[in-house]
Amino acid sequence: MSGTTHVFTVSAPARLDVFLAAQPPVSSRAQAQRLIGAGCVSVQGACQQNKKYRLQPGQQVALALPDRPPEPELLPADIPLHILYEDDCLAVVDKPRGMVVHPGAGGERDTLAAALLSRYGRGGLSSVNGPLRPGILHRIDKDTSGLLLVAKTDCAHRQLAQQIEAHTFDREYRAICHGGFQSDAFTLEGQIARSPKDRKKMAVVGEGGRYARTDVQVLEHLGPYSYLKLKLYTGRTHQIRVQLAHTGHPVAGDVVYGPKKPALGLQGQCLHAAFIGFIHPGSGAYMAFESPLPPYFTRALALCRAGR
Repeated sequence: MSGTTHVFTVSAPARLDVFLAAQPPVSSRAQAQRLIGAGCVSVQGACQQNKKYRLQPGQQVALALPDRPPEPELLPADIPLHILYEDDCLAVVDKPRGMVVHPGAGGERDTLAAALLSRYGRGGLSSVNGPLRPGILHRIDKDTSGLLLVAKTDCAHRQLAQQIEAHTFDREYRAICHGGFQSDAFTLEGQIARSPKDRKKMAVVGEGGRYARTDVQVLEHLGPYSYLKLKLYTGRTHQIRVQLAHTGHPVAGDVVYGPKKPALGLQGQCLHAAFIGFIHPGSGAYMAFESPLPPYFTRALALCRAGR
């Protein structure tokens, strides 16, 4: 592996990830765990991928930091956006399904971030999350439609991010999922992490993940399907999709976590971010916004109600 190798000598017993997180090249325990999982760490010359490995005094730990590929440049893209509200601090965007929020490993160009850059310029968006995510405060998946809050200033971004961290930022979704439920109201809780079987997917795990909670209300029983309202308490990657699939009720149309043959004529998961509510960072007033169900969702609902 090309890159830079750092060698450390252990002075006191410690867990491998805890020890690495305390070394200058590593910025956090989460980063240490990613490096361990990627095979970048060896102990006494042998690759060690167990983050809980107990180090002993005198052992040598080698960390091989790979060369970082140059980050792609975010270019503005003149793409129409549905803006529900905007002021000097923020904007509320209703994202269509099929639009990626920001560039990832695939180097996507026609993203929400690129459209925001075209509309507001870099000086009109927060820079907290770096040059590839101007103004991006939180995200929803490519094939999930609905509401996103965009920060225009760094100050507004930090205040709104604090609300997300404190679980006072309200987010509600609508979904159609496979199967029925015995209870009309329940909570999904557990830990979510990268799937040990497929690193491109997330999974509910017994330990080592991040706590995730979703409050669920069944709005309508539709034979082999259910129409749900879901309130996010946390906002983990693919949270709703993973938790529902884990219970045996994947979101309809989700070919990643559910049946490989899309249901109800859907192209992607039937999941819509329908409501957001937050304290405005400037005025201190509570603001709430709703997005009506888009056509793909209402068509799927109509098919369910017709028993097809």
